[in-house]
Parts: sequence; C-alpha cells; structure tokens
Amino acid sequence: MKRKLIKAFCMAGGLALLITMGTSNTSMAADDREFSRGGRLEGAWNTQVSIIDCQSGNVIFTFANMPVFMAGGTMVEATSGTAPALRTQGEGVWRHTHGHDYAFRFKSFTFNAQNVFTGWMIIQADARLDRTGDAYTSSATIEVYNPNGVLVGTGCAETAGTRFEL
Repeated sequence: MKRKLIKAFCMAGGLALLITMGTSNTSMAADDREFSRGGRLEGAWNTQVSIIDCQSGNVIFTFANMPVFMAGGTMVEATSGTAPALRTQGEGVWRHTHGHDYAFRFKSFTFNAQNVFTGWMIIQADARLDRTGDAYTSSATIEVYNPNGVLVGTGCAETAGTRFEL
C-alpha cells in the first residue's frame, strides 16, 4: 500500500513537472511568436545616434533621435542632429527580418540656410531588440543625394535606444 502511494505521488509529481515545463515552453513559444510577427518594435523610442567614421569606427558626433515605428510597417523620426529648418522629419518603412532582428529605411529632405532645397538623405539600418523588447541597438548606412538624385556622400551610424513609455 505504501509503495502504491509513493508511486502515485511520483507520477503526480512527474505529471506536474511536465505540465510546468509545457507551460513554460508555451510561454516561450508565445514570446517567439510575438517576435516572429514583428510587433515588438512598434512604438516610440528614445535613441542616441552616433555618426561614426566608416573605416575607423571612431565616433564623430552623437545626438538624440526619436523614431516611431507604427503598425503596418511605416515609421517617422525626429532628430536633434540637424536644425528643423535644414531637414524634414524622416519618413519610411520597417519590417521584421527574423527573431529579434528588424530592418528600417527612411528618407528626409535637406535645405540650406537660405531655405533652398539641397537634396535628401536615405538612412538604412538593421536593428536588434534585446530579450525584454525594451531596448535596441542598430547600425546604419547614410546616403546623401543632391537635388538631381546624384549620390554625393555616404556615412555610417550606430544607435542605442530604449522604449519611450507613458
């Protein structure tokens, strides 16, 4: 009788362990499913952008930036790196690529101090969210075009950001 009772407790304990493991795997799978849908990047972000020398990796200057990633894959961004009179906000697109990885691309128009159109910039970045989904880092390329659409310069940037929350 004592053996049957011990066997029953062991089976119940084993079953409880399996259920717990199954629940934790289900939670993990749900987390992975959320990342696979790409929704974790949605929202507003406080970021620090560092413009870097593409060859040496040395930081040239750093400034605050605020990208907003919207449902459906569009985005806007505002920057403190250039005066608003000299550059429009960036507007672009983003997508989930795999796991915690995302890609985004945006364009902004540039002007000189006399308010004359001088061209545009296209920034293309690859971002990686941390496991919490509340921070990301990215590396980017910058292309600078003149008003005729001729590429006149390129650059590199790195970004670190945290979610802007209420």
